[in-house]
Amino acid sequence: MPEIQMPKLSDTMTEGTLVAWKKKKGDKVSAGEVIAEIETDKATMEWESPEDGTLTEIYVEEGGKVNVGDKIGFIGEEGEKAPGKKEESPTKEEKSKPAEEKEKKVQAESEKPDSAEKKEKETAPPQEKKTWHRPPADESKADHRQDADATARVKASPVARRVAAEFGVDLSGVKGTGPEGRVTESDVRAAAKSKGVAAAVPAAKPAPTERPARPPLQQREGETRVQLSGMRKGIAERLVQSLGPVPHFYLTIEINAAPLMAAREELKSGGEESDAAKITVNDLVLKAAVMAAVKVPRVNASFDGDALVQYAGVDLGIAVAIEDGLLTPVIRGAQNKSLREISEAVKDLAHRARNKRMKPEEFHGGSFTVSNLGGMGIDSFSAVINPPQSFILAVGKVNKVPVLDDCDQTVVGQRLSITMSCDHRVVDGALGAEYLKELRHLLENPALLLV
Repeated sequence: MPEIQMPKLSDTMTEGTLVAWKKKKGDKVSAGEVIAEIETDKATMEWESPEDGTLTEIYVEEGGKVNVGDKIGFIGEEGEKAPGKKEESPTKEEKSKPAEEKEKKVQAESEKPDSAEKKEKETAPPQEKKTWHRPPADESKADHRQDADATARVKASPVARRVAAEFGVDLSGVKGTGPEGRVTESDVRAAAKSKGVAAAVPAAKPAPTERPARPPLQQREGETRVQLSGMRKGIAERLVQSLGPVPHFYLTIEINAAPLMAAREELKSGGEESDAAKITVNDLVLKAAVMAAVKVPRVNASFDGDALVQYAGVDLGIAVAIEDGLLTPVIRGAQNKSLREISEAVKDLAHRARNKRMKPEEFHGGSFTVSNLGGMGIDSFSAVINPPQSFILAVGKVNKVPVLDDCDQTVVGQRLSITMSCDHRVVDGALGAEYLKELRHLLENPALLLV
């Protein structure tokens, strides 16, 4: 029967927090039955028992943080004891005995020389007192001290002294042109030039000491300090990984959303009554984003050191806001799915993400991501790329604005703003523009999304 170890539930996970045990010590469990909730750097998810048996031991209490691979519990037969615990104490005792013996031996040996030394001192004949005479002074050193004293007495600016040290110029032999005969920097340089002295290489600056960690902010009355959850910590690390090394640039287009909204109304009047089943504007945007990536396949790639990885299919990431942060579940093989299938997959993944019922493989990878804040009233925004993806689309809300029609008449129009954040190592400006041109064509001709 196995010892339960903290599983690696995401590609970037190094530790996990045991949020809650769903079973108590001594409870019987079945393979596939949920026994705990574990928080990773990306999500809090339920974890299933790998075996049938009895939860004999719980090593980590609720709220405890554990490194990946560390033991958190033991599933055994009824009455079976977990290995390891009883074996530790005798081993420690056995280890301590030789250590004590060794220490005694060292003490005995250290005492021996002391007694021998004492005996020697007692039996040794009295030594004659020696008279010490001061050795004659080194004349060269005396001359050097005199030169240094003479240099110190010369009136010179601090800059002149520094430059003189760099050039190896004796200030006592330099005639000063400054006030009261003060030696200036230009005097030193002129003296160095007349003697043909090359500028010495400046002394290397000492290596900067490591910057001390910033102390926590001082809390004022009424303020509280909330520890980061594993997910929020993971988001912070991923953003630094993205905006630091990934060279972002941004392209924005404005789409005529009137045909898109008309298509949405047609679908609605065609018998869609249930909110759970209806096709949304976001579904149409997602379908268009996938089709545009198929039409312009070079954007569907990632940077990988000395090469670009060109993806065979489109694995579409969807940004989903949850209570603790953000998740990006992935629709695999989205290029092979219809509009209806994409719509159903999005609703299912978003529902399970918010209810902490996602599997690790459902939010790993992805070719690119679409983030839509239009439903929250945001007109337009720029999103941060999720490495190693090469771009992310930021979708705003559909706005009614005054526009000129074909007859140059001002009419009410509907416009949708989409911003593409690109990794410049993979997507150049022209390539990004080509992709957005195809995306605009599809969204302004929504009938193409039904083909």
